[in-house]
Amino acid sequence: MKTITRADLAEAIYTQVGLSRNESAALLETVLERMSAALEAGEAVKISAFGSFVVRQKGKRVGRNPKTGIEVPILPRKVLSFRPSQVLKARLNPGMRLVPDDDA
Repeated sequence: MKTITRADLAEAIYTQVGLSRNESAALLETVLERMSAALEAGEAVKISAFGSFVVRQKGKRVGRNPKTGIEVPILPRKVLSFRPSQVLKARLNPGMRLVPDDDA
């Protein structure tokens, strides 16, 4: 399995859009910075036909060390969630029905 890097994305912008390599890298950085800033501000980032990134607040809870069994408090924190769009789900699972029938 290959990991897609920033360099891979910048190269794709370069080949498909026709910007220079420096402009492609700058465009990618601008997009990623905008997305990061929106998420830091607590806003959702929705990309049509791809999915949504949402910051959720998790509350304080008690966890357990699996090795020792000792209870440990887990502090409240923010977590980033990604929910794929129906279009992306359909591309990942071709031929599968993702929306239930209305007549069932």
